[in-house]
Amino acid sequence: MDYSIEPRPIFRKISRIMSAPALHIISEWITNHVAVDDSERDSLRRIRDLLATATEPFSRGHYVPGHLTASGIVLNAERTYALMIFHTKLQRWLQPGGHFEPGECDPSVAAAREVLEETGIKTRWPGPKPVLLDVDVHSIPARKSEPEHGHFDLRMLLIAEPGELCANEVAEARWCAPHEFAALNLDPGTIRALKKCGMESRPFSIYIPK
Repeated sequence: MDYSIEPRPIFRKISRIMSAPALHIISEWITNHVAVDDSERDSLRRIRDLLATATEPFSRGHYVPGHLTASGIVLNAERTYALMIFHTKLQRWLQPGGHFEPGECDPSVAAAREVLEETGIKTRWPGPKPVLLDVDVHSIPARKSEPEHGHFDLRMLLIAEPGELCANEVAEARWCAPHEFAALNLDPGTIRALKKCGMESRPFSIYIPK
C-alpha cells in the first residue's frame, strides 16, 4: 500500500519556503551537536540528510524516510532520578516525547510540552540555554494506516519542576534511579543519553550545565 501523497511541485516549493525559518532553528542545533559514538554519528548524518531533502520534516504524515520528533531526558532537581514512561503502543519503557505540533519548530518547546502532556510535570532548561543532549533515529513499526517509518528524535535535557506525576496518554510514568535502568530494558540510545547525564555507570565525559 502506498501511504505517501506526492505534492505538486508548486506546493512542495511553498512548503519548503514556509518551513525555512523552522529548519534554520533545527540546523543550528544539529551543527553544534557532537556525537559520542558511531550510532549517534549515523543518526546525526541521517537528520542532516532529512533536513536537506524532506518537504515537511516536522509533519507526522511525512513517512519516507520519516519525520522529526522531540523528547525529554528529564532529571529531578538533584539529578539523581530520571523520568520514564511506559509506551502503550510500543510496549516498552522510554523517555517522554513525541511529535511536533503544527507550528512548532523548537525541540525544547515540543519536548517540554510532550513531557507535561504525558506526565503532568513542568520542566525547565538545565541552564541559561536549552541543551540538545542526544540525537537518535529509530524505526517505528507499521500500524493501521501508518507504514513503518523513522523517528528522527531530538532529545533535550530538561529539569523537572516540583509537582505530582500524573500519567496521561501513557500506561505509566515513574521516577527511576540508575540501578533500576537494567530492569527496564531501555534501548541503547536512551542508555547513551542517560550516560551523558552521569546517570549510568561509566558515563560519557561531557559538560552538562547546572
